[in-house]
Amino acid sequence: MFKTKLGSSYKDITITRIQIEEDPGKLSYLGTIDTSPHSLVDYNRAGIGLLEIVTDPVLESPQEARLFLQKLRSILEHLNVSDGGLEGAMRCDANISLAGGKRVEIKNISSFKEVERALAFEVSRQKSLIAKGRTVQLETRHWDEVRRVTISLRAKEEEHDYRYFPEADLPPILLSQEYVERVRMKMPELPDARSARFTREYGLPEYDADVLTSDKNLADFFEDCLKLYDKPKEASNWIMTDLLRWLHEDNIEIGEARISPSNLVDMLRLIDDGTISGKIGKTVLREMMKTGRGAADIVKENGLIRISSEEQIETAVEKVFEENPQAVSDAQSDEKAVHYLVGQVMRLTKGKADPVTTNKIVKLNLAKRTGKY
Repeated sequence: MFKTKLGSSYKDITITRIQIEEDPGKLSYLGTIDTSPHSLVDYNRAGIGLLEIVTDPVLESPQEARLFLQKLRSILEHLNVSDGGLEGAMRCDANISLAGGKRVEIKNISSFKEVERALAFEVSRQKSLIAKGRTVQLETRHWDEVRRVTISLRAKEEEHDYRYFPEADLPPILLSQEYVERVRMKMPELPDARSARFTREYGLPEYDADVLTSDKNLADFFEDCLKLYDKPKEASNWIMTDLLRWLHEDNIEIGEARISPSNLVDMLRLIDDGTISGKIGKTVLREMMKTGRGAADIVKENGLIRISSEEQIETAVEKVFEENPQAVSDAQSDEKAVHYLVGQVMRLTKGKADPVTTNKIVKLNLAKRTGKY
């Protein structure tokens, strides 16, 4: 049993067994599994060793199941025994049962979010059957990610029907407590301990620390940034928001991205010294991730240096005022109209105008016209 943090609380996870198997291959279908005229067998990965980890029924919701799998992946990555980012590196057979029904197994779910969706669907399906007085059968089902439904594959035998036999050439190996403790002392820092250290050493909120340590490579990227940049919260903010957003949109892992910690730090320094604005930084970050080029080169080539000249900003403000007389009038009594005018100046200058200076000049111009500011 081990205690681990799932979301905002800790939970005891008990392991029933861990066993080594061989991958027999992969079945593919023409169309959907229930309409395909036949099955295709791909033997390319046959014989590859698999480690099956089976927990006791201690998870109580689809969300908990997803959070547990994410934490399990992070633990295995921090132990350097698995690369969870590889396609097919982790798959899940999820078992679920509700009071009044039998256990249903959903086979070979491919991602954490799909595990949560599949279990949520099964909760709804099984509740509906029980409410109608029908029996939830012991069976194996398939999760159709496109249609977002489970499909019955076969009636499930009880576990004893599988007829497990001991392998005479593989005797039990008994590990002494001394050996277990020796291994424990040599273990690397695991996600929960690393998260606690991030809050303690870097002053990060628990949420930030948990997100960063949910992926070992992401946590490594963050700490590599801090070797060059001593503002943990600023680095965390950019990694957790814009960097993760583009990773998810591109459907890639941080290790596959073309941006390096030094690239990100160079961009943060350009923001700190006033060369570019935070808004321009978002554009630069995206370009760095697509091309692998440095921030300074991207800023120079695309003319993205921040406009701090009051004269240039004044010209832009006058143009915006001329084009938006109603907003200027509304600004006498509506703060939102002021923000709108500032936003229009930023749009006109393609985000390059210094926002503080822009805000000041907008309000000075409003004061001349309305006497409000």
